[in-house]
Amino acid sequence: MKGMVFTEFLEMVETTFSVDMVEDILDDAKPASGGAYTAVGTYDHEELVAMVVALSQRTDIAVPDLVKAFGKHLFSVFSTNYHQFFEHVPDAFAFLEGIEDVIHAQVLKLYPDADLPKFDCLREGNVLHMTYHSLRHFADLAEGLILGCGAYFGETLTLEREELDANTTRFTVTKQ
Repeated sequence: MKGMVFTEFLEMVETTFSVDMVEDILDDAKPASGGAYTAVGTYDHEELVAMVVALSQRTDIAVPDLVKAFGKHLFSVFSTNYHQFFEHVPDAFAFLEGIEDVIHAQVLKLYPDADLPKFDCLREGNVLHMTYHSLRHFADLAEGLILGCGAYFGETLTLEREELDANTTRFTVTKQ
């Protein structure tokens, strides 16, 4: 997993909780990398999982809720740092439908070794069916990113979620 995800997670923890909390969760999680992340480095996603679990234990906030909150935070970072991907995109559904062909295609040009999740999309009026495939089991992160996308575009999106198997989740996203 790319280091930018790790650095942004720690940034969110510091902003939301404190720098002491960052130090505490790193002490608790004992990541193999030592907790020294660079945005362009590649790290085992299990290190992120361990930090989220440590944060959950210290805050009594459920792991899925923390991961969804991080997804929303991460989307706001993407929209600020990569504004070129948002130019001429009319709404949340158009953006979400372009994840594979636009966003992931560009990420792979920069980081050919990136192991990205896959999204299959089908739009039916004000409903977008998104099937998420990943070996990393970060459907909560995907959900947070989807909700963050709706917030960015000023749209109210509701989600229904169905776990199809251990690596596949179907999101039914409805635009209000």
